[in-house]
Amino acid sequence: MSISSTKPDAPRRGRPGNDRDDVISAAVRLFNEHGYEATTIGMIADQLGVSKSAIYHHVRSKEELLAAALDHAMGALEAVLDDPRAVTGDVVDRLEFVMRGTVTVLTGELAEVTLLLRLRGNTELERRVLERRRHFDRAVAQLMQDVADEENIRADIDPRAATRLVFGMINSITEWYRTDGPLNGQTLGDLVVRLVFQGLRARSS
Repeated sequence: MSISSTKPDAPRRGRPGNDRDDVISAAVRLFNEHGYEATTIGMIADQLGVSKSAIYHHVRSKEELLAAALDHAMGALEAVLDDPRAVTGDVVDRLEFVMRGTVTVLTGELAEVTLLLRLRGNTELERRVLERRRHFDRAVAQLMQDVADEENIRADIDPRAATRLVFGMINSITEWYRTDGPLNGQTLGDLVVRLVFQGLRARSS
């Protein structure tokens, strides 16, 4: 199934000091703090201590910055589903891998994923990204259904509701996780899997 891409134009060469990734990172911080609409190129330039013209050496518009950040976040999540460990093998192991992988992406790309989760579909760009996110959500929901079909979770649990609850919990990590805190992505992923599967897994008689 094809999904819409948000990949921006090829990177432009900029002045020494700040590269394109620096500009994108500064923009994401400001988008998360003030909102996309309220953030200006001038604010991004001030954040980096450069002129607005220096920003335009790297990108053509504010929307290009948003597109690059969102494509990075979605690309990382999509890579989890494309990994062979999410595609082949025991279905429970595949679901556990996807859960751990999603946590790793959230903790490793915290600012970009936070921006992604706050999208409301106000522009064509945002709507394209949200369609990619729905594709991801549907794939995860199908994986949970596959687990249920093999009777690996309790019969009294609705797979679709479980998917929403589990990934609602995972997505909430962006609201409280701190990169300088005591938990790294791997440890947090293991914790999430233990919490979830103690409640989901069917007990053998």
